[in-house]
Amino acid sequence: MARKPSDRPVHIPPLQALRALEAAARHRSFSRAAQELALTHSAISHHMRALEDKLGTKLFQRTGSQMAPTSVGARLAEQIRAALDDIEGALREASSAAGPPVVRLQVSVMADLANAWLIRRLPALHTLAPQLDLHLRLHAEINPPDPYSVDVGIWHQRIDLPGFACHNLIEDHVVAVASPSLLAQYPDFTLADIPRMPMLRFALRPWRDWLESAGLPGDEPERGPIFQDAGLMLQSAVAGLGVATARLQLAHDYIANGQLIQLGDVRIPSSLHYWVTWREGNPREKAIQQFHAWLQGEVAASELASRPH
Repeated sequence: MARKPSDRPVHIPPLQALRALEAAARHRSFSRAAQELALTHSAISHHMRALEDKLGTKLFQRTGSQMAPTSVGARLAEQIRAALDDIEGALREASSAAGPPVVRLQVSVMADLANAWLIRRLPALHTLAPQLDLHLRLHAEINPPDPYSVDVGIWHQRIDLPGFACHNLIEDHVVAVASPSLLAQYPDFTLADIPRMPMLRFALRPWRDWLESAGLPGDEPERGPIFQDAGLMLQSAVAGLGVATARLQLAHDYIANGQLIQLGDVRIPSSLHYWVTWREGNPREKAIQQFHAWLQGEVAASELASRPH
């Protein structure tokens, strides 16, 4: 009996071409896919053209500066990603020396949270879940990168796209802090001294709200360095460069070890959140949820330790 066209065996394309498709769809960029796979941009383009010719359909289309996958390309990339994960897991399971399977997570995180809070807690995560291998990418802008390009994003801006989970990580307050060395220059310090002290300015948060809550004139300082990165501003405060306002979660460790001193009891709500985002249905979603649960536990412990006694 004649074989139907649908019954014909499919000749699987080269693995390198399938990896190129998965990486290009995840990054939405041929250039970044080429960088990840140690290939040239033209090699990625060649692989995509060959796949499109073989399948008889478009896999990518240019959208602005991005090479966005078509619906067919996105679906195929997801299936390839799952298959590659299964192959990697099978190979590790077959290796007697491999130990527990390692799950690699691409994590994009705001630079201030990473430097002032997350990095110093990673040894505890490694002890709890040694199979999680985090590849951290630091991000400093309010606008997040392409959410498809990473497994987990921890960003200031919420991602409201179909198929994405998005959870607020920290409900926080802003306090004023300064180093002991700076305060030593102001004998009998009171909050009223702050306006005549060097004041560090954060580009994303004015001083006005904290000053008014403290009963001080709400004039915005006209001098003093301006920081885009709250973590860098905290390090400058530790160095004695000036007094700063900071999220209590980010400043907590510095306050606990005596590098910074909280000035008074004034706290105002933070207007910036940290949203933990991931694509639902990600083949690594179980590991992502484990990472998210660990983050929540660490935040809860920090919040408990920073409460007034």
